[in-house]
Amino acid sequence: MSSMIKKHERTRAQESSNAIERMYITMRHLFNRGFYKPMGVSGETLREALLVLRPEIYGSIADEKAELEGLLYVVDRLPHGIEECRFINLTSDEGYKDSHFESIIPPKRRRNCYRIDDEQMNIEITRGRSEIYDILTHLTFLFVESHKISKRVIIDDNGSTTRDWQKLEAAVLNKKKLTQKEREIAITHTANILGRTFKELSSVYNVFALPNKPERLLQIVYWLGKLAIEEVVSNNKRTVTFSPVLRERLGHHIHGEIWANTIKETLKKEGLLERPIHIISANLHSVMNTLYAPIALKAETSKSEIFKVYEALSQSDNKALRNKVIQKAEKQGMIYIKDTSGTNIDVQIFDTSKIDLSKTDLNLPKQDNKSEAPVLFVMDYAFGEQAYETIDEFLKPFTDEDKKTHLNIESISIMGKAGILEGGKGDIMIPSAHIFEGTADNYPFKNELCKSDLEGQGVEVFEGSMITVLGTSLQNKDILKFFYNSTWNVIGLEMEGAHYQKAIQAASKVRASISPDVKVRYAYYASDNPLETGGTLASGGLGTSGVKPTYLITRKILQQIFN
Repeated sequence: MSSMIKKHERTRAQESSNAIERMYITMRHLFNRGFYKPMGVSGETLREALLVLRPEIYGSIADEKAELEGLLYVVDRLPHGIEECRFINLTSDEGYKDSHFESIIPPKRRRNCYRIDDEQMNIEITRGRSEIYDILTHLTFLFVESHKISKRVIIDDNGSTTRDWQKLEAAVLNKKKLTQKEREIAITHTANILGRTFKELSSVYNVFALPNKPERLLQIVYWLGKLAIEEVVSNNKRTVTFSPVLRERLGHHIHGEIWANTIKETLKKEGLLERPIHIISANLHSVMNTLYAPIALKAETSKSEIFKVYEALSQSDNKALRNKVIQKAEKQGMIYIKDTSGTNIDVQIFDTSKIDLSKTDLNLPKQDNKSEAPVLFVMDYAFGEQAYETIDEFLKPFTDEDKKTHLNIESISIMGKAGILEGGKGDIMIPSAHIFEGTADNYPFKNELCKSDLEGQGVEVFEGSMITVLGTSLQNKDILKFFYNSTWNVIGLEMEGAHYQKAIQAASKVRASISPDVKVRYAYYASDNPLETGGTLASGGLGTSGVKPTYLITRKILQQIFN
């Protein structure tokens, strides 16, 4: 009998993937409903699912003590001041950019947010559903953390609070600049409230600080706690609403269509619409630097290894060096299109007939036929489902005065960052298929890039299938171990692959908008290994370890395009 029962015990991986599924369904339901209270009954499913999941990125969310690294990860992706707001309103692009409201852009996510008044923050959603999943998950984390604070500071039903809380309140509401002594006293009380040590708090204190807000950590903890106390004591619940216009527009590719048409019109204006076009989804510096750094920075490239030059270009204080490259690029065929459609995806177009390829260090063949010289179309990273919207719109024929022009798309190359399951930061992954998380949908394809293309350069290379997740902040070790150890043979996880492939397959195999023989290249470099403790995205950026893999992939893509 016991052996029969044993078979039906659910594993952590099954529980987790069930929790993710519940979160998606709930988020879509709340969106259709139009509003919800994250810490009320309507938000309960989200909170419970998040606590079952205990995603790696949020660290100790299920413990009593507060989570600091996860908190930093989240506040970097939400607008400054959101912890003070009781009403969070997700809107479409509804014209706030032409108002007196100042746009607040979170440091780690490109999105426009507007503080309407003391109590309300508006967040503009122009990048599709993935962005809503992202924001709601982060808010749920934030509010769960805020209630941990209120639990530790409320003493009785009347809302009396501990001495620690009163001292923190006095320090935050004090308008004067804190002295080192006052700051350390405040940190002592805050550490007590958070269930952390003085040392832990002191070590992250400066990471939270902003130039104009040196005491930001105290302010975040105070406001999170204050609003949670009000929820508990006077039932003043925080509310998230979705504007009617957002609910009506979502999923209609409004921004993607404007974005794609602007680019096609630019190609037509420059006389490039009929030329062979190669799409590259990457950051906006690697292709430009690979093509133009050897031409613009002759002195630097003759003195040191090219990867050292790339590294120098990637450092934020080397503005003059970067400007040299940009100026050379703009003289020799680069057109830059700053996004105004709301997709937040800027674009570069390179007319390679204007570049002297023999001056690059890529050993490229000479181009005799200028009219057949490739046009490189480089787009900045899309965000999740937005990848489908943008590529799907771009691959449609261009209609101008009733004349339909099918674009001559020869190849599509996707380079991105991903989490790796074997290996570590800075390694390279070459996918042979994308699997869509939460479904058995899979997209196998012939990848023009293979392991041997990138091996022997001092960077580890892995080949296998990759999983497209609905949000990196929902993954935990159990799900990842399951994918890694099962016959799915997954080497990494990212957010866009299946969406790109869905659009490419539709355009090339079903809708006949582009050639069925379009060449496809995918390669990712590892930003973190979520299976290693302390290896998640929340444990800090890539620094310069991302430079080498980025440029190795970029150089290979360009060599394949020109050969």
